Amino acid sequence: MKKFFLPHAEEKEKIIMLLRRHWFVIFLKILLWSATAILPVIFYFLMNNFFQLIIFNEAMQAIFVLTISIYYMYIWLFAFYSFVDYYLDVWIVTTERILNIEQKGLFSRQVSEQRLSRIQDVTSEVTGFFPTILDYGTVYIQTAGEQVRFVFKQVPNPRQVAKKIIAIIEQNRKYHQVLEEEGIHLKKN
Repeated sequence: MKKFFLPHAEEKEKIIMLLRRHWFVIFLKILLWSATAILPVIFYFLMNNFFQLIIFNEAMQAIFVLTISIYYMYIWLFAFYSFVDYYLDVWIVTTERILNIEQKGLFSRQVSEQRLSRIQDVTSEVTGFFPTILDYGTVYIQTAGEQVRFVFKQVPNPRQVAKKIIAIIEQNRKYHQVLEEEGIHLKKN
């Protein structure tokens, strides 16, 4: 994965995992907005005689078209917002740290990061029918920093993600321990 995904990248830092929410989460939102978009069409066919009387007048026809246009504009806006929220909420695990990038609205973004050395516990949780069947859930990362807990929401394979993060933390600790020992040996010599 490329470095441009990584804010404030260090020289030897590599991205190991880049996580987004499970595809089923955006699928449900697309399904919701599609159903909402079809509702006026269904309502029109059910109430066809009533609409023929209302649309007979040119002024009412203009108001009807304007109302439907505003309705569909809002559907597009909320569907776009759902996609932006899904696509730009990213959790990145590197060789040195974990980043939580959350989109808060269309024009606001929050980026939190924590060094792997400060992580104390990693827990995964899968609750619900669809999350159990499709294997997606939440990964909680307990840290010793200001932000006590990092939450990876609705990520695919949460148990494997938690195991991999624990393995990365262990590798990171061994790597830094070796560097410290080599630094001590270099200073003694």
